[in-house]
Amino acid sequence: MSSNLYQDIREFYDASSGLWEQIWGEHMHHGYYGKNGNYKIDRRQAQIELIEELLLWSDCHINNPPENVIDVGCGIGGSTLHLAEKFGCNATGITLSPVQASRATERAREAGLDSGVRFEVANALEMPFANDTFDLVWSLESGEHMPDKAKFLAECYRVLKPGGKIIFATWCHRETNSWAGDLTSREIAHLKEIYRVYCLPYVISLSEYRAIAYECGFTDLKADDWSTAVAPFWDVVIDSAITPQAVIGLVQAGWQTIQGALSLNLMSRGYDRGLIRFGLITATK
Repeated sequence: MSSNLYQDIREFYDASSGLWEQIWGEHMHHGYYGKNGNYKIDRRQAQIELIEELLLWSDCHINNPPENVIDVGCGIGGSTLHLAEKFGCNATGITLSPVQASRATERAREAGLDSGVRFEVANALEMPFANDTFDLVWSLESGEHMPDKAKFLAECYRVLKPGGKIIFATWCHRETNSWAGDLTSREIAHLKEIYRVYCLPYVISLSEYRAIAYECGFTDLKADDWSTAVAPFWDVVIDSAITPQAVIGLVQAGWQTIQGALSLNLMSRGYDRGLIRFGLITATK
């Protein structure tokens, strides 16, 4: 990961995570609004529903719980703590943001889970863990930040125990191997704006992720596209960003966070156009 990108991502989340928690809570990811995107549900509950639906979809359940989980791109520990509490397992979260790691550690202590949960500042492309350490690799909306997608999934494979499972959800662009063809110049420009605002190197299609996962050695692979189920999230975020509390928080968080808020419609329009996709993969080692 280049030092400039590393710094940009760290500074973005150092600045914005406190505001996100204040307005949205501990889960820094999409919500799930039903298969057809028509559930009318509280915004924070929708984010929990996404976690539970991913576990159900990937056949990761309480009857065969993981014992040692890594949450790659953990934010302030929302998924990490949810999984640790649900399964009674040990869990480790990694993030590039010291602010996020510190807050996640504080939240684990507040929840009484700090004996089995820890958070570290670490690069997902060079994870500081031995081979075959975890029986569940959880990556919820962190793949889009990775400048080397193949190296990232190879690292996930390396730290996963034989027989362990990966659950991976990430932002993608539409498929280019169908009648729609290659990305248009307008679509490329749209994506570049998203990259600039949210500190992303690039995104790829779900089929490209599938090919990488197979190349890494993953088996029993299942993939899906949940774009319709999560797309309403961005309109809800936009509505919440215009409250007095949010506006005051944006001013205090600084220009980069303000810019991100002003650009929320980039994601909403991306889903509307079919350009942005929400891709899922689960597989075993």
